[in-house]
Amino acid sequence: MNPLDFRNTNAVWSSVLVETLVRCGLRQAVISPGSRSTPLTMALAAHSDVEALPVLDERSAAFFALGAARRNRRAVLLVCTSGSAGAHYLPALIEARETGTPLIVITADRPPEMRECASGQTIDQQKLFGDHVAWYHEFAVPEVSLERLRYLRQTIRQAWSRAAIGPVHLNAPFRDPLPPLPEAGVGDLKPRIDDAFWFQPDAPTTTRGLSIHQKLTTVRGLIVAGGAAAVDPEAYAATVLDLAEATGWPILADALSPVRHHAPAGAPVIAAYDAILRQPEMARDLAPRYVLGLESWPTSKVLREWLGSCQAETLLVSPHPGSRDAIHGRTREVTAPVEALTIDAGGARSLDYRNAWLDAEHQAQRNLAAWMEDCADLFEGKVAWLMGRTLPTGTAVCVANSMPVRDAEYFWPTNQRRINLFASRGANGIDGTLSTALGVAHRGAPTVLLTGDLALLHDANGFLSAAQLAGSLTIVLINNAGGGIFEHLPVAKFEPPFERYFATPQSVDFGQLCGAHNVAHQIVDEWAILERELRTLPNEGVRVLEVRTDRKRDAATRKSLLRQLARR
Repeated sequence: MNPLDFRNTNAVWSSVLVETLVRCGLRQAVISPGSRSTPLTMALAAHSDVEALPVLDERSAAFFALGAARRNRRAVLLVCTSGSAGAHYLPALIEARETGTPLIVITADRPPEMRECASGQTIDQQKLFGDHVAWYHEFAVPEVSLERLRYLRQTIRQAWSRAAIGPVHLNAPFRDPLPPLPEAGVGDLKPRIDDAFWFQPDAPTTTRGLSIHQKLTTVRGLIVAGGAAAVDPEAYAATVLDLAEATGWPILADALSPVRHHAPAGAPVIAAYDAILRQPEMARDLAPRYVLGLESWPTSKVLREWLGSCQAETLLVSPHPGSRDAIHGRTREVTAPVEALTIDAGGARSLDYRNAWLDAEHQAQRNLAAWMEDCADLFEGKVAWLMGRTLPTGTAVCVANSMPVRDAEYFWPTNQRRINLFASRGANGIDGTLSTALGVAHRGAPTVLLTGDLALLHDANGFLSAAQLAGSLTIVLINNAGGGIFEHLPVAKFEPPFERYFATPQSVDFGQLCGAHNVAHQIVDEWAILERELRTLPNEGVRVLEVRTDRKRDAATRKSLLRQLARR
């Protein structure tokens, strides 16, 4: 245990708070600089078991913490001062709530007597984030008494527990003085906070298995594996492959599912389903009678619409509470980790349906590989395809929303490279793309971010944290001078106002932007250069590999390629 700080009331309160969090399992905190949060900042900075990182921009800080929490599947603490500072955390907390990412946010505040009286840097912070957090509590104003410190200890334990299913907001009022100026009598409490005051760490809990006892092998069934943030991706993928073996069913695996990246040769894993299902006869002939959905439905709109039209009996299994079924099918939903799922299928397996899917997959992948190998132009979609064949084993990859995550789904082949993909598919926005990737990369494996120009610019303040990154981040920047996703929407036919108000082209010189932050920058104008830079990733630092593409040409190429794959 780190020594508690008994210099004044705020100091002992904050050091007990931090020590309790550490005993619960806290290892990282992201601090937004400010005055009212001084007691918390000093307690975090002093604790030897906490890595406390200062991040200037609150919005960027929150996404950095989100990325770190996702990588470790362990709660990260966010601390900010009073006033509007906490409001900038909202986009990241929305994403954390939608994806069940553990975050604990403490917003410092003025005490009640200083509210509603025009005191500086004071707003109404009660339930600031509304229903976008799993739990909210306002602390009592700090007092030096054993009873109040016990209350603080137990409240922190509850917050840590509740953060397991999503973000928690704690509002923390502090009276002056905020720094640890000496206060008489506080040290008298020191002998009473001994070993008996604390608690033993909670024993790990085990999840009871979820068993399905049905004669499923006689049913024409399908496993659909959506994106999953698994603690152990290899074990997760092994569980899903075991389910496929037990049933004889194929697995349609999203690019964000560990299954696509832990697929041994011969495994019944389908990656080209979006192209396959664009062929009307194939879509009709491959309709299932039973669907086992894991985590959530994949990104593909084609797949979602097909599942909706099939109206097969469906079981959707996810560890996240609440409905995950946006297609409103004949669906039963079970809240449980996929790793706890076992199937007693019974009966002799029929593999005809699985083999039909595999035949279509093999043909689509052969045609896709032949097309990509012949493609000399800098086509956006080839970047994702090349990454899937080139990146070193065990690489962490962050994928921005809009076109990058869709190109990953369309073109990233099944593989056994143990790639770990991350994407903000809770709210599906481009908020915090760079900061989240920095959080994933911090103290982790070499990480790659695949992003478009607008998503990167939307979070350009993330570069402020580049200097303190412990690890490496390679940013593969698709610069197509605007929002490529809109080229695939019906509104693209309306010009004006399409280009100005939807595509929103930008003319930022990314070389100069990187130079301002001392970030390495390189223009990639040949596939051989990109392949070389991706085969061996640096161990530290941030660099940008800029691939300049033609937005309108690539949108037409993507549509044409997917049609060709469907026809063949």
